[in-house]
Amino acid sequence: MTDPQRWLIILSILIVGALVYLLAPVLTPFVVAILLAYLFNPIVDWLVRWHVPRILAVIVVFLFIIFIVMCLIFLIVPIIEQQIIIFVGHLPIIDKWITATIIPWLNKYITIPSDFNLSQFKATLAQYLPGSGSLVAKIWTMVSHSGIALISFFTNLILIPVVTFYLLCDWHKITTSIKNALPIHSAENITGMLKECGIALSSFFRGQLLVMVCLGMVYAIGLGLVGLDVGILIGIFAGILSIVPYLGFISGLILALLATITQFHDWTHILMVLGVFIIGEILESFVLVPSLVGDRVGLHPVIVIFALLAFGKLFGFVGVLLAVPASAVIVVLLRHLYFGLKIRNL
Repeated sequence: MTDPQRWLIILSILIVGALVYLLAPVLTPFVVAILLAYLFNPIVDWLVRWHVPRILAVIVVFLFIIFIVMCLIFLIVPIIEQQIIIFVGHLPIIDKWITATIIPWLNKYITIPSDFNLSQFKATLAQYLPGSGSLVAKIWTMVSHSGIALISFFTNLILIPVVTFYLLCDWHKITTSIKNALPIHSAENITGMLKECGIALSSFFRGQLLVMVCLGMVYAIGLGLVGLDVGILIGIFAGILSIVPYLGFISGLILALLATITQFHDWTHILMVLGVFIIGEILESFVLVPSLVGDRVGLHPVIVIFALLAFGKLFGFVGVLLAVPASAVIVVLLRHLYFGLKIRNL
């Protein structure tokens, strides 16, 4: 890669970053649609290989996506809502346990404010999650109070499926057009880098998504069998956070142990909870990650954490969606720049 090509790539990254920063409020539906199309395009291609017309394959996959979303709304959301309400109900017990046990123990080593309690936290949760009414209805009430938010909500609701549908229909045409638009003298290098980015992204997104779902199910079912009242909520939470290795395990374990102590007050259930998370960690490390993600991602957990925080701070929700793809692209570019400079210095 020549010096002009390197500077062109760096300039392109800066321009794209500036555009994302300026257009972040309107990019959300398009970024979500691109990610959905990227994730589900292999299924469309698989159906096409079985001689299904592409438009029909897209319709089938599109209906499948809608079915998944509806299941999440009508099946998962009520369960999560009920679990949160149960968790809010346990907060006074947790508050009492922390005040009577944890704070006196900590006071032996550090000074804890005397007014430390969970009352404010409980009041805040209770304000947004009342004992009656659905979570979806509460969110709808909050959105509908602002005319601009309501318009934005409906716009995104319409744009995401429409853009996803068209992207799935014309995915290969779009990618071919991008390749044809590349300068001839640098097309081979850029295509090679795009392939590396594609390998990293596909490994991370499709693999890590399956890992998150599997771990969430393992934790939720395991904690449910233990008898933990909020086991499903903690399991789902730990599964989502496992997008960053060990974060879901640590966070979920701490929450599960805290809930177990306040609910059962014995060592038997604590050991059972430890067993659930140890089994989950073994499955993640030796079964799920090697088979579903592999070693081609090239994104260190620290990079993932920093990218999520930094991009979220700079670009908001759009930044969170773009954090991992952008990080994968940056890592590939830096790798090429490094090896290019190393070869020149030989």
